[in-house]
Parts: sequence; C-alpha cells; structure tokens
Amino acid sequence: MNNLIQYRTFGQLLEDVSIDFSSYALEGMIEPQQLIKIAMRVNFDLGVRIQKSKQIILDVEKGKAKMPNDFYSLNFAYMTGKYRVETQIPSGTLIEDRILDKGEVAVDANGCPTDTSVCMNDCGDYYQLIQKTKTEVKIYETFAKVKAVGQGISETCPNASWNDAQFKIELRDGFIYTNFSSGKIYLNYQAQMENQDGELIVMDHPMVNEYYEYALKQRILENMIFAGEPVSQQLNLIEARLRAARNNALSFVNTPNYSELQKIWSMNRRAQYDKYVNMFKSTPTLG
Repeated sequence: MNNLIQYRTFGQLLEDVSIDFSSYALEGMIEPQQLIKIAMRVNFDLGVRIQKSKQIILDVEKGKAKMPNDFYSLNFAYMTGKYRVETQIPSGTLIEDRILDKGEVAVDANGCPTDTSVCMNDCGDYYQLIQKTKTEVKIYETFAKVKAVGQGISETCPNASWNDAQFKIELRDGFIYTNFSSGKIYLNYQAQMENQDGELIVMDHPMVNEYYEYALKQRILENMIFAGEPVSQQLNLIEARLRAARNNALSFVNTPNYSELQKIWSMNRRAQYDKYVNMFKSTPTLG
C-alpha cells in the first residue's frame, strides 16, 4: 500500500485548517508549534502502513556503518557478497538545475557570468544545467543471513530470529555495529514521516484528510477555551466529527490491498493442502 500513498507537508495541512478557521487565524489563535505534535500523533495512530518502504546498501568500515537519517524500523537485512559490474551505453539521463552561490561566480562589468556554462534566471540567481548519465550497474549475486539486535527492529523482522547466522549486527544510536570489520549490508526499512528537507509529512488521501484536520481543529478549540473564548458548542461538534473521521481513516488504512489478500489466500491454500492432501501422500501402503 505504501508505494501508492501520496503525502503532503504539515505546512500544507495547516494551511487547509487555517482556511476553515480563517477568522481565528487572523486573530492569531492558531500556533503551528502547538499543533505539530498532534499531526505526529495521528501519524503514529495510523501506523507503519502509511510510511514509505526504502532500501539501501551501506558500506561497513571498521565494524560500523551510519544508518539513513530517515530510518524508523528495520524490515529485513542481508550481508551482500560477490557482485558483477555491467557497463552499458548511457540510456537514462537525469537533468537538474544547480543553483550557485553568487560568491563563486565570476562576472563581468555588466554582472553577466564569464563562464558560458553558467546562466542567470529572472530572479537574479546563477545556475548550471547538469545532465547525469547512468553507465554502470552493480548486480549482487550472493547474500548471507545476519542476526539483528538493538533498537528499531520491527516485530515481523526475520533477522531477529536468525540465531544460526554467522554475521551479526546491532542497531544503536543511529549506527550499525557489526562483528566483521568491512563489507556491505543491504537494508530494507520503514522511513520516518518527513521529506528530504526534514519537514513533517502526513498522508494525503480523501479518506484520512479529515482525521488530520479535525484533530488539529480540536486542539485549536481546546486552546481557545483555556484562553476564555466561548467555543464549547463548536468543540462538541468537532469532537463528534473527529470520532467518525478517525474510524473511517483507520478502516481505510488497515484494509488489505489486492497483493496482501492474494498472499493470505496462497498461505491458506498451502495450509489446507498440507492438512488434507499431504497427509495421505505420506501414509504407508499396506502390502
């Protein structure tokens, strides 16, 4: 499910709430610092199904490797071994604009860059257009089990039960500590609910947006009551809507998708086959 989820930032969520409470926003009664923890609580309530699943290969040096900054929990991990490198003709490209500091750009008397690769946009910023090509692919051919202990290991992580594994890792304080000095580790993990700029993000879907918005509105009205504002009736209405919105959001998020239902069906089919078919295959015949 998490591969299809859309996200928006906390700032965008707060903007929608401020539009509904426009008069309160103009009076300065909405404080983002008081509301960000409410959005974080709703994220936690919806569970890890709304978080992104990511994967990365880490280089272990001197028995230690730095975990990704957005790491939340470990799904599974492997020790990677032998790999082969395939060189190919550049086919995929990535084009990006890189904004340059004005101090590093040489300009003439008219303020124009002397370097022909540097351009200037309408805002007066200097930038370069960079095109990256992909010419090399690493294909890993061997993997080994690793025993995982420490912080941030999910309940379904198989590495926690691999007691016979030769390699061991410990997750602690943002680092991975290993019982081998160097190598590579493949990690599949759930990421924190934040974007590349470190800003809090929330799930963006019609079935869950009201849960976020009503949760923030409830806290806004609570703070207004503490400040002596007569908004008790509004708070009662919002709390009733909040309960319904929460039930709808949890029901939607926890509903299995097609691939999960297919996996459950396959597991049940194998279990029934082993129970009612294999038992007769293993029964010895009487001669």
